[in-house]
Amino acid sequence: MELGFDVCGFAEARPLDYLRNFYNQFIDEDRQATIAYLKRYAPQRLDPEVLLPGVKTVIALLINYYPPELIPEEDNFIISKHAHGKRYPPLIKTKLNQLTRFVDSFDKTGCTSRLFVDSGPVLEKTWAQRCGIGWQGKNTVIINPSRGSFFFIGIILTTLEIEPDRPETDHCGTCTRCMEACPTGALDRPYQLDIRRCISYCTIVDKAEMPDDVRSNLGGRIFGCDICQDVCPYNRDAMSTSETHFHASEALKKMRRNDWINLTKDQFNELFAGTSVGEKGYEGLMKNVMIVMG
Repeated sequence: MELGFDVCGFAEARPLDYLRNFYNQFIDEDRQATIAYLKRYAPQRLDPEVLLPGVKTVIALLINYYPPELIPEEDNFIISKHAHGKRYPPLIKTKLNQLTRFVDSFDKTGCTSRLFVDSGPVLEKTWAQRCGIGWQGKNTVIINPSRGSFFFIGIILTTLEIEPDRPETDHCGTCTRCMEACPTGALDRPYQLDIRRCISYCTIVDKAEMPDDVRSNLGGRIFGCDICQDVCPYNRDAMSTSETHFHASEALKKMRRNDWINLTKDQFNELFAGTSVGEKGYEGLMKNVMIVMG
C-alpha cells in the first residue's frame, strides 16, 4: 500500500494444468491473431516452475488507473483510459523492484524473486484470480468485487513460501452487459475474447488487420476501447487514481476533433512523449483518425 498498490494477494505456485485444453483450443482457433508470443511461450505460461525454478508463491497486485477527470467524448476522438497518462510498465516495475527486495529480505538463506508487468510468459489474470484479488469476468478483464476493473496487474514469483489467500470466485452471474455492449461482437463467448475483432487490438497493435465491420463500429475510438468495462456494474462507482503518472495532461484534455484532424507530427511528439500512444507513432495514430472519419 505504501508503494501505491491498491490490492495484493498470494497463491501457491503450481502448474495450471486445468487450463491446458482451453489454451490449446485458443491457439488452434488462431484467436491470438498476430500476438505470436501467446503461442510461442505456452509451456512457460502454464507452469511457473519453468520461469523460476523452486518457486513457491505467486504474488499478484493491482494498481488503479481510473482517471480523476474524464475527457469529453462529444466533438472528439476517444483514447482508452489506460493510455491517458504516461506508460505504465516503467513505473510499476520500479515499484515491484522495491517490493521484491522487501520480499527477498525475509529469507536470509537466499530467496529469489522475478517480477512481471505486461511482459514475460505469465498468465497475469489467472494468477490474479488465484491470489484472490479479483475474478476474470465475461469481458475477460480482472474485476475486483469492491473496486471494479480499471487496474494494471503486477506479478511476482518468489521462492519464499507465503500463506496463500483464498481464490476469488465468479460474481458475473447472469449479467451479459459487456457482451451485449461490444459493438464488434469480439466477446462472442462468455469469458472469451476474439482478439481479431477487438477494437483495442485493432487500433493499438501495429500489425493488426481491421475488418470492415470493425472499422464501421469504432465510434470515434482511435486508440483502445473501454466499452466492456464502462458498462460493467462493478465499475459504477469506480474511484479515481491518485497516481499522477496515470493522469492526462492538460493539453490532452483540451484536444477536440478538429485538433486531432490537424495534428502535426511535432505536436504529436510533444503531446505523447513517454506514453503508450507515443509508441504507436504519429502515422499509426493518424491512420486510425482517417479510418474513423471514413
